[in-house]
Amino acid sequence: MDAVVKSFPGKDQDVKDARPSQAEVEAAVRTLLLWVGDDPEREGLVDTPKRVAKAYKDLFGGYDEDPEDVLGRTFEEVAGYDDMVLIRDIPFFSHCEHHMVPIIGKAHVAYLPDGKVLGLSKIARVIDIFARRLQTQEAMTAQVSTAIDETLRPLGVAVMIEAEHMCMAMRGIRKQGSTTLTTTFTGQFKTDPHQQARFMTMLRSNEGR
Repeated sequence: MDAVVKSFPGKDQDVKDARPSQAEVEAAVRTLLLWVGDDPEREGLVDTPKRVAKAYKDLFGGYDEDPEDVLGRTFEEVAGYDDMVLIRDIPFFSHCEHHMVPIIGKAHVAYLPDGKVLGLSKIARVIDIFARRLQTQEAMTAQVSTAIDETLRPLGVAVMIEAEHMCMAMRGIRKQGSTTLTTTFTGQFKTDPHQQARFMTMLRSNEGR
């Protein structure tokens, strides 16, 4: 798939500056509890607004992190290594921006180095940053690819994400177990079918074990 990721200067900072206070967040949760038909003053729910606010701060902590900061350090001592680097089966939890319910999946990321490599944990951290924001799977796939491509400047990036969306499993058509798969390729992964095939083959090489 081809995806366009746009940034709007100043917009993210404006949103951060407009964030409600802790008290306002807790009041909003109480309103929701009343709206669904429960009593926010009963024993089991008295502390729920505070807990939800704390949980949301963690679940959506990706808004306060910059993937460029994570990817900024690279290593050039690679002893001549110039083949594919693949990190697969990176688990993540995100939330659908349409219904704010979970997306549960795993990501596979590969790149072709051009003289420098990333620390392996950096890829997983980038997945985590974008996952801990309200997302669509298509946008997240493109965001991960763009962040690595623009920071590392490799010969190519390949990203595949496969996930189950609770907005399909828990509501609406209520179809559990269905998986959505998205891919983005840049550079040689996009122009060279052989590199795409190698990426897919390496992903499948351990299936069933």
